[in-house]
Amino acid sequence: MSTATQARQNNPTPPATPDSKWAALRWWSMLAIGMSQLMVVLDATIMNVALPSAQLDLGFSDTLRPWVITAYALAFGGLLLLGGRIADLMGRKQMFLIGLVGFAVASALGGAAPTFTVLLAARVLQGIFAAMLAPAALSLLTTTFTDPAERGKAFGIYGALAGAGGAVGLLLGGVLTEFMTWRWTLYVNIAFAAVAFVVGVLAIAPTRRERGVKLDIPGAIFATLGFFAVVFGFANAEEHGFAAVSTWGFLALGVVLLAVFVLLQRKGKSPLLPLNIVVHRDRGASMLGIFVAGAVIFGVNLYLVYYLQIVLGFTPLQTGVAVLPLCLGLMVSAIVSTSVLMPKFGARVLVPSGMVLSAIGALLLMMTKVDSGYALHVALPMLIVALGLGAIISTSMSVGTLGVDRHHAGAASAAVNASQQLGGSIGLAVMNTIVAGATISALDSGEGQLESLVSGYQGAYLACVALLVVGAVVTGLMYRRRELTTVATGEPAVHI
Repeated sequence: MSTATQARQNNPTPPATPDSKWAALRWWSMLAIGMSQLMVVLDATIMNVALPSAQLDLGFSDTLRPWVITAYALAFGGLLLLGGRIADLMGRKQMFLIGLVGFAVASALGGAAPTFTVLLAARVLQGIFAAMLAPAALSLLTTTFTDPAERGKAFGIYGALAGAGGAVGLLLGGVLTEFMTWRWTLYVNIAFAAVAFVVGVLAIAPTRRERGVKLDIPGAIFATLGFFAVVFGFANAEEHGFAAVSTWGFLALGVVLLAVFVLLQRKGKSPLLPLNIVVHRDRGASMLGIFVAGAVIFGVNLYLVYYLQIVLGFTPLQTGVAVLPLCLGLMVSAIVSTSVLMPKFGARVLVPSGMVLSAIGALLLMMTKVDSGYALHVALPMLIVALGLGAIISTSMSVGTLGVDRHHAGAASAAVNASQQLGGSIGLAVMNTIVAGATISALDSGEGQLESLVSGYQGAYLACVALLVVGAVVTGLMYRRRELTTVATGEPAVHI
């Protein structure tokens, strides 16, 4: 008998275990998680291009039009923390699959909507199921990819989809509106959800309820109402301004409700959002980074679309193609940042540097005029903004969930998602107010209509620059030096 044969008999290959089976399928699970995140994020923008067609078809007024977008944001942002905790309570895979099915059903209802009321109800349902789906997906990613090298790649992909989803929504919305009908901007979610569901069932490891996790009912009520009031207040500011009682009244109410929520979390035995998650310096800096990136990307997306369609006269399809540099730049930057740059430089360098780079791109966007060319004055600055945002989003999402006890993975993931949603809602409201004021001032000074609109857009880009510069300074001070980095749970030191 040969030595090799004897060795094989003495050391037989161990049989495959359930854990090894799911480990082998982990990159397939990344496909399901990534598709779900793309679907949730792009749905915040995919109807922007299709709204005029939907309005004409269903016959609703200009006053009601913003609510098609706002209804989704309200339900999504208001219920995120609750959705994250329910994922810990019921099991993350179960909540992930339930969220996919619910989102697909809500999308089908919206696509077939015969009236504005039905469309609005469908958008609210989409937001509710997105609030279940998004934190479950991110917590699954956190608990599936624990090896540092694989975690970097996985969060790079996830961050790319989270950041570029809004731009992908504009591209897809333009294509579907031009070649089919606005209803397909909702129907397309059924295909995304179906693929993610099948792959998720087959590739995601079963999850169980985390022991000791209970649902904090008072905390859930105050968190939901507080976030709802804040998002509603800022959304209302877009139409009525910050001086309106319906704006500052809801904002004040939201602050009070969230303050009560924080007090409840300090005293509760099973808090909805354990405060050690957000007061940890590195996670706090990461959530601030995601907040800033959310505000900038939603603002840049919106005003670039307005500029391309209204000023340059692009069709919906041309507009969708024109934002490709934003999509591609975000994706490449996000993947390279977490898999290559982050292990070398850490978040303390990468996140503030990304903000400075995006600020340079936003400054260049401020130079656009009515007769500016696309390649030099739009595509190039857009790409620079995207490269910076990719670094911010992927790095912040990775660090924002790093070292969190698996019992609280859903809550931490919900807090990260909530940061992006609040950033988008608050940023858009503030920028819309700035744009309206700058446009009116330009008209009063005798500028033409298109020139006045461009002046308004320049005001929004200036706000992005200011936010990014402040964010770079604050996050640079908040992140700790790499050699001092430890996680709050007492686990071994980790590289950030």
